[in-house]
Amino acid sequence: MKILIVEDDFTNRKIMQKILSDYGDCDMAFDGNEAIEAFQQSLEEKKPYDLICMDIMMPNMDGQEALTRIRQLEKKSGIATRNEVKVIMTTALDDPKNVVNSLKSGAASYIVKPISKQKLVDEISKLGLFVSTGA
Repeated sequence: MKILIVEDDFTNRKIMQKILSDYGDCDMAFDGNEAIEAFQQSLEEKKPYDLICMDIMMPNMDGQEALTRIRQLEKKSGIATRNEVKVIMTTALDDPKNVVNSLKSGAASYIVKPISKQKLVDEISKLGLFVSTGA
Protein backbone atom coordinates (compact mmCIF):
# COMPACT_ATOMS: atom_id res chain seq x y z
CA MET A 1 0.00 0.00 0.00
CA LYS A 2 1.24 3.50 -0.83
CA ILE A 3 0.56 6.10 1.87
CA LEU A 4 0.94 9.88 2.06
CA ILE A 5 1.10 11.46 5.52
CA VAL A 6 0.36 15.19 5.50
CA GLU A 7 1.08 16.79 8.86
CA ASP A 8 2.86 20.01 9.83
CA ASP A 9 3.79 18.83 13.32
CA PHE A 10 7.04 16.84 13.25
CA THR A 11 6.15 14.62 16.22
CA ASN A 12 2.71 13.71 14.85
CA ARG A 13 4.24 13.02 11.42
CA LYS A 14 6.81 10.64 12.93
CA ILE A 15 4.18 8.85 15.05
CA MET A 16 1.98 8.26 12.02
CA GLN A 17 4.97 7.10 9.98
CA LYS A 18 5.93 4.63 12.72
CA ILE A 19 2.39 3.23 12.83
CA LEU A 20 1.80 3.10 9.08
CA SER A 21 5.21 1.90 7.90
CA ASP A 22 4.19 -1.64 8.94
CA TYR A 23 1.39 -1.47 6.36
CA GLY A 24 2.97 0.23 3.37
CA ASP A 25 5.42 2.70 1.92
CA CYS A 26 5.02 6.12 3.52
CA ASP A 27 5.77 9.48 1.97
CA MET A 28 5.43 12.65 4.02
CA ALA A 29 4.38 16.21 3.32
CA PHE A 30 4.49 19.26 5.60
CA ASP A 31 1.44 21.11 4.25
CA GLY A 32 -1.27 21.10 1.61
CA ASN A 33 1.02 22.46 -1.10
CA GLU A 34 3.48 19.61 -0.64
CA ALA A 35 0.59 17.12 -0.52
CA ILE A 36 -0.71 18.29 -3.90
CA GLU A 37 2.78 18.12 -5.41
CA ALA A 38 3.31 14.58 -4.09
CA PHE A 39 -0.15 13.48 -5.24
CA GLN A 40 0.32 14.93 -8.72
CA GLN A 41 3.71 13.25 -9.03
CA SER A 42 2.21 9.90 -7.98
CA LEU A 43 -0.39 10.23 -10.74
CA GLU A 44 2.25 11.14 -13.33
CA GLU A 45 4.32 8.11 -12.30
CA LYS A 46 1.18 5.92 -12.50
CA LYS A 47 1.75 4.90 -8.86
CA PRO A 48 -1.12 6.62 -7.07
CA TYR A 49 -1.56 6.67 -3.33
CA ASP A 50 -3.96 4.21 -1.72
CA LEU A 51 -4.30 6.27 1.45
CA ILE A 52 -3.74 9.86 2.53
CA CYS A 53 -3.78 10.81 6.21
CA MET A 54 -4.07 14.59 6.28
CA ASP A 55 -4.22 17.15 9.05
CA ILE A 56 -6.99 19.72 8.65
CA MET A 57 -5.17 22.68 10.17
CA MET A 58 -1.80 23.40 8.51
CA PRO A 59 0.11 26.48 7.38
CA ASN A 60 0.15 27.71 3.76
CA MET A 61 -2.75 25.50 2.61
CA ASP A 62 -5.05 23.64 4.97
CA GLY A 63 -6.14 20.05 4.58
CA GLN A 64 -9.62 20.84 3.29
CA GLU A 65 -8.31 22.99 0.44
CA ALA A 66 -5.67 20.38 -0.38
CA LEU A 67 -8.33 17.65 -0.44
CA THR A 68 -10.53 19.71 -2.77
CA ARG A 69 -7.60 20.15 -5.15
CA ILE A 70 -6.66 16.46 -4.96
CA ARG A 71 -10.22 15.52 -5.92
CA GLN A 72 -10.00 17.99 -8.84
CA LEU A 73 -6.77 16.35 -10.01
CA GLU A 74 -8.44 12.94 -9.87
CA LYS A 75 -11.38 14.15 -11.96
CA LYS A 76 -9.02 15.78 -14.47
CA SER A 77 -7.12 12.47 -14.69
CA GLY A 78 -10.34 10.52 -15.32
CA ILE A 79 -10.27 8.64 -12.02
CA ALA A 80 -13.74 7.33 -11.16
CA THR A 81 -15.19 8.24 -7.76
CA ARG A 82 -15.04 4.60 -6.61
CA ASN A 83 -11.30 4.54 -7.38
CA GLU A 84 -10.40 7.79 -5.60
CA VAL A 85 -7.68 7.73 -2.97
CA LYS A 86 -9.03 7.08 0.52
CA VAL A 87 -8.45 10.11 2.73
CA ILE A 88 -8.55 10.19 6.52
CA MET A 89 -8.55 13.71 7.91
CA THR A 90 -6.95 14.27 11.29
CA THR A 91 -7.71 17.14 13.62
CA ALA A 92 -6.83 18.35 17.07
CA LEU A 93 -10.25 19.95 17.31
CA ASP A 94 -13.36 17.97 18.08
CA ASP A 95 -15.19 20.49 15.90
CA PRO A 96 -18.24 19.15 14.07
CA LYS A 97 -18.07 21.96 11.46
CA ASN A 98 -14.53 21.02 10.39
CA VAL A 99 -15.45 17.34 10.30
CA VAL A 100 -18.59 17.93 8.20
CA ASN A 101 -16.66 20.18 5.79
CA SER A 102 -13.95 17.53 5.42
CA LEU A 103 -16.49 14.83 4.65
CA LYS A 104 -18.21 17.12 2.13
CA SER A 105 -14.83 17.75 0.49
CA GLY A 106 -14.42 14.03 -0.10
CA ALA A 107 -12.74 12.63 2.99
CA ALA A 108 -13.61 9.02 3.72
CA SER A 109 -13.13 9.39 7.45
CA TYR A 110 -11.63 11.49 10.22
CA ILE A 111 -9.78 10.94 13.48
CA VAL A 112 -9.51 13.33 16.40
CA LYS A 113 -5.99 13.60 17.85
CA PRO A 114 -4.20 12.22 19.73
CA ILE A 115 -3.96 9.35 17.28
CA SER A 116 -3.43 5.87 18.63
CA LYS A 117 -2.28 2.91 16.57
CA GLN A 118 -5.51 1.04 17.24
CA LYS A 119 -7.72 3.96 16.26
CA LEU A 120 -5.82 4.50 13.00
CA VAL A 121 -5.66 0.81 12.09
CA ASP A 122 -9.38 0.40 12.80
CA GLU A 123 -10.26 3.36 10.55
CA ILE A 124 -8.10 2.05 7.72
CA SER A 125 -9.70 -1.39 8.08
CA LYS A 126 -13.17 0.19 7.82
CA LEU A 127 -12.09 1.65 4.49
CA GLY A 128 -11.25 -1.85 3.25
CA LEU A 129 -7.55 -1.18 2.72
CA PHE A 130 -6.47 -3.99 5.03
CA VAL A 131 -7.82 -6.19 7.78
CA SER A 132 -7.16 -5.12 11.36
CA THR A 133 -5.48 -7.77 13.46
CA GLY A 134 -6.15 -5.89 16.67
CA ALA A 135 -2.42 -5.17 17.08
